[in-house]
Amino acid sequence: MTTKALFATVLSTAVLLATIHAAPEITVVIETSAGVIEVAVDPVHAPITTANFLRYVDAGMYDGGRFHRAVRLDNQARQDVLIEVIQGGRDPAQAKARPGFGAIPLERTSVTTLTHVDGAISMARGNTADSGSSDFFLCVGPQPSLDFGGARAADGQGFAAFGRVTRGMEVVRKIQAARTNEREQLLAPVMIVRVSRKQ
Repeated sequence: MTTKALFATVLSTAVLLATIHAAPEITVVIETSAGVIEVAVDPVHAPITTANFLRYVDAGMYDGGRFHRAVRLDNQARQDVLIEVIQGGRDPAQAKARPGFGAIPLERTSVTTLTHVDGAISMARGNTADSGSSDFFLCVGPQPSLDFGGARAADGQGFAAFGRVTRGMEVVRKIQAARTNEREQLLAPVMIVRVSRKQ
């Protein structure tokens, strides 16, 4: 390969990578009874999780939902690996009447490079890696134990971070500070009025 051809290849690769990394994040507005939270989701680094979240957003399936869980250092059911998050999702009655889109494959933080920093939005999941569907959580402070290799998930696979809060962390902290029972469930769940893409 000539020097000129090599330069052209390197240049075209650099342009392609710059285009990928410059792809716009998508801002989603979460209107709650406690205030407004805006999140920027990343379709480049976490395409599966982002597409799944946006499918629920665009279908209006989070509207009428709730933040139902607030995890703090003083109220955790588990004491071995402590975290600080709030968790929300669909209204349970609506979810029964109108089923969602099913579980999705886990996009590991070791692949996406999106970690559980302060304000990260991430997909909740069950005991198996590929079990996330519609519930999501927001981190309060950095939560490295939720990343791939972290100790919070027993399988070490972590959770799928797919964006971050860009506005409204004071609302997130307000929800987190609300009263809960011994199972981290909010005594007065915070209503999710509407979730939509920012125009």
